Amino acid sequence: RAMAAQAMDTDDDDVDDDGGRFINPVPVIHARASSSSANARRRAEGDESVRDAFDAEEIFEHVRDINDPEHPYSLEQLNVVNPDAITVDDAKCRIKVEFTPTVPHCSMATLIGLSIRVKLLRVLPRRFKVDVRIAPGTHASERAVNKQLNDKERVAAALENANLLEKVDLCLSGRTAI
Repeated sequence: RAMAAQAMDTDDDDVDDDGGRFINPVPVIHARASSSSANARRRAEGDESVRDAFDAEEIFEHVRDINDPEHPYSLEQLNVVNPDAITVDDAKCRIKVEFTPTVPHCSMATLIGLSIRVKLLRVLPRRFKVDVRIAPGTHASERAVNKQLNDKERVAAALENANLLEKVDLCLSGRTAI
């Protein structure tokens, strides 16, 4: 089980616990987008007996309010996620979410990606295959993080780690994990 605990490396050694410094001490905060399209979609989807197709906006609604692990802001406010970086193929049951860390050396990228994956696993039907990836060219360890986030065994092992699962749940609840 020690290997399972290390399976999802979140670079905890990069977190500066002494002195309270952040990896990105002054993130750029963006305004929240309007939810009017989501409200209109909810009204149009009133008949629960009909299977509604998922779209990028609906997936974005699920991930926009996930909190950044380090700052008291949502992933949307930090422009880590946006609807343009979400691809949905409802017919093939595939969803791809690309996210952009606030800095290229963000040690929280794996935790952010894991939080996105867990949120979607909890809210989407099981028929969907979800790919969570760092946007190309936006992170120094992009390939390694993407490999971790899309390896079923590593994700399962990470979710068995109570400490890591607590941090994910904090992000999903709208609080910072650090």
